[in-house]
Amino acid sequence: MGATDFTHRIIVCSLCRDSATGLRSGEDLCADLRSRLSAYQSQVLDYAIETVDCMAGCARPLTVAFQANGKASYLFGSIDRGTDATALVEFARFYASLADGWCNSGQRPARLAGKTLARIPAAANPPGQGR
Repeated sequence: MGATDFTHRIIVCSLCRDSATGLRSGEDLCADLRSRLSAYQSQVLDYAIETVDCMAGCARPLTVAFQANGKASYLFGSIDRGTDATALVEFARFYASLADGWCNSGQRPARLAGKTLARIPAAANPPGQGR
């Protein structure tokens, strides 16, 4: 399956440095998320999990985004690879079930409380669908 075949994307900053260790953990988080989400292959969880060099969340590293065409997007910050991976997978499963991606803070995993940096409404006209 190519990257364009996926309907959902999880994007992780590859340049964010862990506040405590100074290490870049984005690639490791991606590998962890791929492994954890593969456990749900029987469900339709078609996520591309990739890195990007920066999402401008430098004040709140590690940043992680969730995107899908026609859905609201989310940007989370202050993500700890060790303690937040389970919550990110939980959110991935929930986000995939939402028709428009819209949810309130009480519906997101408790571990992600206070870590939502942005909820961006879906584009009115997704690319390739006219004006």
